[in-house]
Amino acid sequence: MVDEQRVRADTPGVGNGAVFLDSAGSSLPPRVVTETVIGHLRREAEIGGYRAASERLDDLAGVKTVIGELINATPGTIALSDSATRAWSDFFYAVPLRPGDRILISGADYASNAIAALQRARATGARVEQIPDDAEGRIDIEALDAMMDERVRLVSLLHVPTNGGLVNPVAAAARIARAGGALVVLDACQSAGQLPLDVTELGVDALSATGRKWLRGPRGTGFLYLRPELAASLEPGRLDLHSAAWIAPDEYRMAPDASRFEFWEHDVAARLGLGAAVRYLLDLGPDQVYAAIAERADYLRGAFGDLPGVTVRDLGVDHSGIVSFTVEGVAPVDVRDRLRDSDITVTVSHAGSTLLDMSARGLDSVVRASPHCFVGYEEMDRFVAAVAAL
Repeated sequence: MVDEQRVRADTPGVGNGAVFLDSAGSSLPPRVVTETVIGHLRREAEIGGYRAASERLDDLAGVKTVIGELINATPGTIALSDSATRAWSDFFYAVPLRPGDRILISGADYASNAIAALQRARATGARVEQIPDDAEGRIDIEALDAMMDERVRLVSLLHVPTNGGLVNPVAAAARIARAGGALVVLDACQSAGQLPLDVTELGVDALSATGRKWLRGPRGTGFLYLRPELAASLEPGRLDLHSAAWIAPDEYRMAPDASRFEFWEHDVAARLGLGAAVRYLLDLGPDQVYAAIAERADYLRGAFGDLPGVTVRDLGVDHSGIVSFTVEGVAPVDVRDRLRDSDITVTVSHAGSTLLDMSARGLDSVVRASPHCFVGYEEMDRFVAAVAAL
């Protein structure tokens, strides 16, 4: 069981009557994260950015080490980035595509991923196709198997959609895709920090994640995992003197590992903060944190089930920490704003973020509540009462 008293004491943003339910957007960091970031910025102000960074070289290298511990990967397979979208795109745009190649995306795929797939398909002559959903809204494993042929170059999987409680069967889908010769990229933007991520068990070729959501790190942080042999075979669309070495007037040599997907210039303070966030999670015990998030989300789903006029919009069998719902007669943005007047923070997921899924369900938008382990049950009861009062 997670030490709730410790977690709440470590989180300056909780208490004082506020209810924070937007860890699927940008969560509240623990104190150690903000102190790490601010401390480094102050050191930069004292001695300059270069010297301050040189003092923390071991700590910066340690960021990849702790991420590797979290996802069961070696540091050399991890590239640090400024967002999950950047990490996903850097990998996706490095995969060679030819006319006739097929790119498979899921019905719940995020808009940024779908837009990138459509752009590259337009530029290369490849095709983008949707993997059907099963009756529960998850990726249809049998349908995916039937779609596979030698032309499928890339399969994009979304672990947890931005707009609901669904958890996709990633490992089963990845086995089918890789058996068919396709590369598998997993968007773990909404699962890193709330669900177990073992890249070996999942069997994916690449994985992208952000720091600002369930990991409780700073904004402007993220990372990309690449299967070791893949990291040494892809050429990123952009290189600099960190991702490659200039070894002759007309020759360069790329870094031998995933660092070829990094640039030399970066936000040192933010990356140190990301490392502090992951260490904090590891120290608490990831499994305990994951269980606490799941319990809170299930509590809200159960409470909403008893409220007339409130409809839970979550799909799937296994659920995540994201609870999506609508209130009859009240637009989701109005629900959000009226709750904000009571110092309750939720957010809204619009159809443009997951166009295929939301269009299929006839939804323009949903309210999204995402309780982390620092949210108390009294706070959730206050939130449920406020929704009932709408």
